[in-house]
Amino acid sequence: MESTSVYFEKGVELLMSYGSKLILAVLVLIIGLWIIRILSRLVEKAMLRHEFDLSLQKFLVHLISISLKAMLFISVISMVGVKTTSFVAVLGAAGLALGFALQGSLSNFAGGVMILLFKPFKIGDVIETQGYTGSVVEIRIFNTIIKTFDNKKIIVPNGAVSSGSITNYTAEPTRRVDMTFGIGYDDDIARAKSVLKGLVDSDERILKDPAPMIVVAEHADSSVNLYVRPWCRTEDYWGIYFDMHEKVKLAFDREGISIPYPQQDVHLHREG
Repeated sequence: MESTSVYFEKGVELLMSYGSKLILAVLVLIIGLWIIRILSRLVEKAMLRHEFDLSLQKFLVHLISISLKAMLFISVISMVGVKTTSFVAVLGAAGLALGFALQGSLSNFAGGVMILLFKPFKIGDVIETQGYTGSVVEIRIFNTIIKTFDNKKIIVPNGAVSSGSITNYTAEPTRRVDMTFGIGYDDDIARAKSVLKGLVDSDERILKDPAPMIVVAEHADSSVNLYVRPWCRTEDYWGIYFDMHEKVKLAFDREGISIPYPQQDVHLHREG
């Protein structure tokens, strides 16, 4: 009976000492979580007003919420009487160890933040990066998803994307269509240029300004190469590219202009 009463007295003493602190800590926790929820909503609404990228918006709101909750948790346990100095030191050591273990993931995380902040491309853009070309389907924190033209899904780590070269084919509203057409050395250059100019001028998708360029570019081994460089809206690029190659072949055939292929002359010498 004596031991029971001793434990009871100690329990009452602990309750008197820490009861009020515990109740206060619980109240602070509840009110703090409520305030954090309101602040997160306010930040989200502010980002919507300023037209932040949706992926960046979700990431920042989540990061702010976690950071505030971590600070609230440390404050609450300190109110109960737990010494936070050693606790924070343990958390720091654990975070350092975790950082070393997840170096690759942290690199991809940092790359994702850089992409979302500086926006070298957006969803729907056609880009080339890390040897892959396709349309950007989704930008995540750790990776970017690209759909290739033959409908393959490519997941590229953001660390590699942000630290490597990126070619954005749809960043500008207009593009130049670079094409090369070869004619024979015996063909009339002026006539060939006139045929090419007629095809370019008849295509309504080709812009008048900047003016298309049609020039003799080089004397190759088997042909005289003409460069055709019209400008168009970005979305018309491939349509013009493919259509022009077909039209040039048909027009050259009608006009009797040859399109030579690589060939070699072999001379045989008879001895004696």
